[in-house]
Amino acid sequence: MVLAPNWLGDAVMALPAIADLRRALPQASIAVGARPAIAPLFRLVPAVNETIVLDSGRPEGLRYGLGWRSLGVELADRQFEAALLLPNSMHAALAANRAAIPERWGYATDWRGRLLTRAIEPPAGLHQVDYYQHLVHALGFPDGSVEPRVTVPDAAREAGRRALTEAGWDGRSPLVALAPGAAYGGAKKWSPGSFAELAVALAADGVRCVTIGAAADAATCAEVTSAAEVARAFQASGRGIMNLAGRTDLSTLAGVLTHCRALVTNDSGAMHFGAAAGVAVTAVFGPTNEHATRPMGDAHVVVSHSVWCRPCMLRECPLDHRCMRGVGVARVLDAARRTL
Repeated sequence: MVLAPNWLGDAVMALPAIADLRRALPQASIAVGARPAIAPLFRLVPAVNETIVLDSGRPEGLRYGLGWRSLGVELADRQFEAALLLPNSMHAALAANRAAIPERWGYATDWRGRLLTRAIEPPAGLHQVDYYQHLVHALGFPDGSVEPRVTVPDAAREAGRRALTEAGWDGRSPLVALAPGAAYGGAKKWSPGSFAELAVALAADGVRCVTIGAAADAATCAEVTSAAEVARAFQASGRGIMNLAGRTDLSTLAGVLTHCRALVTNDSGAMHFGAAAGVAVTAVFGPTNEHATRPMGDAHVVVSHSVWCRPCMLRECPLDHRCMRGVGVARVLDAARRTL
């Protein structure tokens, strides 16, 4: 049993470690326990035999540690032989211990070492993909590829095509996805106006843009699609920005991305999910550290603006947000064109 990280981006970055586990244990049954918002990801991962939606009645329990007792009860009847705990929290170890899983593996963090049967000292300064792979390597499972991958079934591709067609795609125009949201905080967001200007410039190249994201990103995506410059540029052209934010589940979103030539995004879960689905990514980084969370692979481009205060890792900028304001549309456009 693998207990998954709590956020989409982290869960995607854990996929290489899960692939290492599968390659070393080809006959094992691997189940992944995940929050309801994350669980659909693992249904796109052939290495996973089963996905268990944990604490479905109270998803905040997994985030804040409120529901470890009920989580332990959920797992207790499954007779797992081992648990790989990817979250570093104490409550993850408490849940596995309460479930009486005989082997409990994870990093010795949050004072939980005594609850683990194999407690690995955490490394510092690694990319998050390498951080998860280091754990399974220390447990005796050799490393494989560092690039996360999901498998998009034909049904999901077709669902993605239908969603795009219903949004106004003609089925022929090249597509670029825009993901202007970010769950961590406003500091990670390149401005909606900049995304809008980018869409206008791409339209001049004959490219149609579609905004994507979760329901929480819908307002930000609406700002992009309704920007005054965009409305004027696309008036009566039939080439306006399509908006699918909050209108797709993860499977359909993966299908949408397979029809896109590129994705332009902030540092977000969508960034990692798009890369795992095989889309070339242009990622705008501001307060966060691209050396720790950039999309893995040679097909992707990171754009940033060097200022003395980055990476600060703050949710909101206490100054003037110069790390993001300094990233010009022309630079992102040039980077995106190179990935098309």
